[in-house]
Amino acid sequence: MTGSQDGIDMSTLSGVEREIVEKKRRSPENYVYESPAALAFELNMRRRIVEAAVALDASGVTFVPFETTRGNRNFWSRTREGGLRLNDGVLPSDGINDIFRNGRLYAFECATAAVIVLYKGVLDALGEEVFNSYFKNLLLYDWQYDSDLQLTAVNNREEAYPGDVQYFKNPDHDPNKPEWQGENVIVLGRGMYFGHGIGITTAEGIISALNRERVPGSRTSAYLLDETFHPDFEYLRRLSAGRSLPSAAVRYTGYAVIARIGSHNYRIS
Repeated sequence: MTGSQDGIDMSTLSGVEREIVEKKRRSPENYVYESPAALAFELNMRRRIVEAAVALDASGVTFVPFETTRGNRNFWSRTREGGLRLNDGVLPSDGINDIFRNGRLYAFECATAAVIVLYKGVLDALGEEVFNSYFKNLLLYDWQYDSDLQLTAVNNREEAYPGDVQYFKNPDHDPNKPEWQGENVIVLGRGMYFGHGIGITTAEGIISALNRERVPGSRTSAYLLDETFHPDFEYLRRLSAGRSLPSAAVRYTGYAVIARIGSHNYRIS
């Protein structure tokens, strides 16, 4: 299949975007898109998420358990549970961008970091006006997230693509270090992952780091779970275009933990 048949010019794609297209072409799954624009939107947003993960790694933010979360008080207030709530009068885009600009003022754990990376990717893909319209009253805490992020689960790690979120489980972690019971990671492509607190490395690197935090003497290794998550790209594309959502779309009010709402099958044709 050629780029022109896809309705996209492969020569204009970044390395990450090209990797996604080529992997989806080889996949036994069918990936069907409404239009070339829908595919282009997903590729752009996945690239933005990857760029956000790399930027967060370089920002100077610190990995800490919930008990010692901190942030820039000009933008965020710490909650009793260890979350960061956006201050009144602060634009959501400004709050998210400050984390990347003043990372040394921030400290949080890996699930919060993964959500922040997703927010930054969405912000950069949709623009400040759209992001600020839909992602209000942000709370950064564990896997709580704004309903318009619309995370979707796919129970097949072989179908993970750059920009996806995955999880390495550490079943025999030191009980005195619950923050190391696993690691939420962003798939960067070419076999690399970003995990807050570990950095940018391979799957073997993530597993090795987690295994160092096991119960002394344990031989039970950390491992990568099958489940992978990503935003509902078509939902976000419709938000960006100001289009009404299809009646079958799942909507949530307020905040929600990850909802297993199934996977979408797409075909590049």
